[in-house]
Amino acid sequence: MSTTDTTPATDTGSTGRAAGTGAAAAARRMRSLARAELTLLVRNRTALFTALLMPPAMVLFMRSSVEQISLEGTGLDATGVVMTGGVLMVLVLVVYSNLVSTYASRREELVLKRLRTGEPRDWEILAGTAMPAAAVALAQCALLVAAGAALLEMTPPERPDLLVLGVLLGVVLLVLLAAVTAVVTRTAESAQITALPLLLLAFLGSGMFIPLELTPDGVADVLRLLPMTPVVELVRYGWFGGGEADGILRAVAVATAWSVASGYAVRRWFRWEPRR
Repeated sequence: MSTTDTTPATDTGSTGRAAGTGAAAAARRMRSLARAELTLLVRNRTALFTALLMPPAMVLFMRSSVEQISLEGTGLDATGVVMTGGVLMVLVLVVYSNLVSTYASRREELVLKRLRTGEPRDWEILAGTAMPAAAVALAQCALLVAAGAALLEMTPPERPDLLVLGVLLGVVLLVLLAAVTAVVTRTAESAQITALPLLLLAFLGSGMFIPLELTPDGVADVLRLLPMTPVVELVRYGWFGGGEADGILRAVAVATAWSVASGYAVRRWFRWEPRR
């Protein structure tokens, strides 16, 4: 790893950074980055398709698959599994998949290096780049909840606080995991390969397609330690209730632990320049 990769943000462009270090200045810089990133997202048809159309299509596919699974004895129904899994589907496809490609692409185009020589600090660059994808994901999650209530005659969320907490924790965690994955992603094209392991873990091991209630207890205990499982659990508790205090605390603790570990990995190993 080059010296540039490991140099703290405060050592790069220190004169420019000193010009605006307050919260208002940071918010202004991130808004500018977000506007520029949103423009690029709209112009990129592949990324726009993934963000807007892929999640609804996958939810429809998921519905037909879940209907083939016997949920007897789990206390769940097919519609509930699909709607909670749909929230995770939106987060994974819109936030994680898009941002792995975006971070790798901006690094290879030297955009991140140029930004780092100006006023924005490291976390502002990463957060500003992620804001459009996060906003689209939050909007789609809200539409999913509204569609469930209006079209499927589902009851309103029993614990909206837990539902919102699960979605927000999911967004933060997936932004950080996308930055971690970008470390080993050489190009935007290779992001489809490097993002695949977490996608498979999210789809197959988080309880999104197959509820953990259908797996043996020992296996379920291990799967609950995966990054996206606590997000599914919090969303499900928030929408349908039934969560015990210890289960909720465990889910929050696991999600927080993964977020902290991912944040450390980004700070330690994130690459700001292309590999030579």
